[in-house]
Amino acid sequence: MEYNTQKTQLNMPEYGRIIQELVERCKKLSTKEERNEMAMAIIDFMGQRNPQLRDEDNYKHKLWDHLYILSNHDLDIDPTYPFPTKEELAEKPKKMDYPKLQGDFKFYGKSILQLIEKAIELEPGDEKEALIEVIANNMKKSYNVYNKEHVTDDVIFRHLKTLSENRLDLTNIESLEKSKIYYATANRNNANRNLNQNRNQTNKKRFNNNNNNQNRR
Repeated sequence: MEYNTQKTQLNMPEYGRIIQELVERCKKLSTKEERNEMAMAIIDFMGQRNPQLRDEDNYKHKLWDHLYILSNHDLDIDPTYPFPTKEELAEKPKKMDYPKLQGDFKFYGKSILQLIEKAIELEPGDEKEALIEVIANNMKKSYNVYNKEHVTDDVIFRHLKTLSENRLDLTNIESLEKSKIYYATANRNNANRNLNQNRNQTNKKRFNNNNNNQNRR
């Protein structure tokens, strides 16, 4: 009996040994035409064995890249997509930058940063001042909703100065609007609290009346 540990190591175990053996057989075919034909059949088989790849972008291109890896970078055919070089496959992905919004500012979202950059680019005037005010009001609403508490205007102004790196003039803004979302939620919570209190008082009165009637009997 031959164990898998005694067989050659699979280049991509997720495709299984059958596909690996087909690739090795394809490499040994004598003519390029035969190899091209068999490579196309292997690509179709790989797609059938791994249907989840179809949900990815350019999945056919990825299958051809995988075929080249399965062949250990040694397959003389005319591929539909150019094979990557060993250097390209060995290249590490670029390091991702951390998002700029961290800590106290993460709940503002990327759209606020984009609006701030847009406001910085605008020439001084009414349009720029209006956009700055819109940004500040939206920041206040986001703060109130995320933290579930009211925030003073000076806190928003301080955050906006930090996010814009002091490149925006906030002196023309006198005050910000109250967050309709926050105050609507607060009012609704207060109304629900009062309703529950009234129900509890009503139930308590009913309970006391029932006890009094039973005692009288």
